[in-house]
Amino acid sequence: MEACKPDELMKKSLAVVGAGSWGTALAQVLAAKGFVVDLWAFEPEVVEGIQNQRENPIFLAGVPLSERIRASSDPRAVVEGKDFILFVVPSEFLRSTARTMAPFVSPDALVVSAAKGIEVGTHLRMTQVLAEELPQVDPARITAISGPSFAREAAMGLPTLVTVAAPDPVVGETVQQIFASPAFRVYTNEDMVGVELGGAVKNVMAIASGICDGLGLGANTRAALITRGLAEMRRLGLAMGALPETFSGLAGVGDLVLTCTADQSRNYTVGKKIGSGAKLSEILSGMRMVAEGVRTAKSVFALSQKLNVEMPIVEQTYEILYQDKDPGEAIFTLMTRKLKNELAD
Repeated sequence: MEACKPDELMKKSLAVVGAGSWGTALAQVLAAKGFVVDLWAFEPEVVEGIQNQRENPIFLAGVPLSERIRASSDPRAVVEGKDFILFVVPSEFLRSTARTMAPFVSPDALVVSAAKGIEVGTHLRMTQVLAEELPQVDPARITAISGPSFAREAAMGLPTLVTVAAPDPVVGETVQQIFASPAFRVYTNEDMVGVELGGAVKNVMAIASGICDGLGLGANTRAALITRGLAEMRRLGLAMGALPETFSGLAGVGDLVLTCTADQSRNYTVGKKIGSGAKLSEILSGMRMVAEGVRTAKSVFALSQKLNVEMPIVEQTYEILYQDKDPGEAIFTLMTRKLKNELAD
């Protein structure tokens, strides 16, 4: 594959699969650059809102959307014949959604995953799930985008920086060129494992950070959790063949800091409510959007056990979420672990 020239680039046909907050925001980023974007939405009210009111009333209310975004619930109308297909659905629905879209996906399409998670049971990364469900597409053309990026801010055109991970540098550069604008800066990285793991594990750490804040433990505790959470993320990544440098970048520490410190983070908010005494089932029943870290805690914990990687924060978060462990007891468990050298990792 050769890199596209600028005039060829703008002729590409684009589809975004998933009209949650992040899918809608990325469609807006692409439309603002001049692309016509076909956006697949599961919810009829989202299609109606975008088509008639130029707004996603459920997931991104109050943000005016470009006329270049065309919303539809018809997979064929959105995906068929597209040069570039961006999947932005919750990780637990990625496989089923990709299977639905597969009959209409061209073998020549560039496929990008913006989903952040590790599949429960298989322990596969999101690009690996797409590769299984889209066998007609060369895996070298399946990429991932990640980084510190709240949907509303990106959709409003506030400066945002992300990373595109691609096994083929030319493919990565093409995806980079498609997305890049003065308000949306894009870097490339060939470390698929590191970029995808960073995007997944940071959601678990965000829940843990929220729990600490819900318990009123203060800024010292939050800073320590982020630092040791990064160590756990890196440890798992190295066991899976990731590059250590990736975790110092946008998809690692960048995304980790963002989601562990802001109320805009759904995962942080879930954790904060748990730390304040709410039950997980009650929290989730009141949410329309998905907090990826809840399911990812299960898959990352299982993966760490499988690979014999020590991840104490992930372990305690898993026990709080799935074994009803008292958050205060979990903090005590972490604070009284065997003392060690900080650099022993």
